[in-house]
Amino acid sequence: MTSPAPVNRRIGPRSREYENAYFHVDSVTVEVANHDKKIFVSEHGQRVGIVIADGDRVLLVRQYRLLVDTLAWEIPGGKVDANESLLQAAFREAQEETGLRCHDLAPLVYFNPGLDTCNNPTFIFRVTKFEADVAGRLSDHEVADQVWLPLAECLRMVFAGEIMDSLTVSALLAHQVTLQQPKLLAQLASQFVPRIETHTSKVGST
Repeated sequence: MTSPAPVNRRIGPRSREYENAYFHVDSVTVEVANHDKKIFVSEHGQRVGIVIADGDRVLLVRQYRLLVDTLAWEIPGGKVDANESLLQAAFREAQEETGLRCHDLAPLVYFNPGLDTCNNPTFIFRVTKFEADVAGRLSDHEVADQVWLPLAECLRMVFAGEIMDSLTVSALLAHQVTLQQPKLLAQLASQFVPRIETHTSKVGST
């Protein structure tokens, strides 16, 4: 694909509309093609997800989710804490939600669930080498259960609507595609790794 054409636009200053300990909302007026549009941007910070794979199996965890009012099967993952690198966050989330220590965290896919009103840059890692963390503690207040399932069953659940969150859907599809086309991982490095390095340098400067 060719590079996107430059856009003639004017972006106004941001104004904080709401804030709590987990996210904040800013308003900003954008002028594009002589048309003004006020946008409310929900800033959630960065998050990580981890595909823990053992052969053709993937580890899923089960957590309560309010918007569907039920327990949902997902990959482990969560918010990147302040002064925490992406790799540190992935390692911590995997340990907290599965009780496993990961040894070969590798980039799998990067995406943002929104490009206009929701900013939540998401970094998915894949792990194939791990061990039980006997000294660690599971977050039993978050995770109700965990299960190893064949990737084929995970994908069936995606298309049957039994797995619906964007983190897990994107991760499972990326896992399947890169197993079939490993050369795609080389393309991934050109966009994923620089973002990791940029985030790491920001953490180191705080």
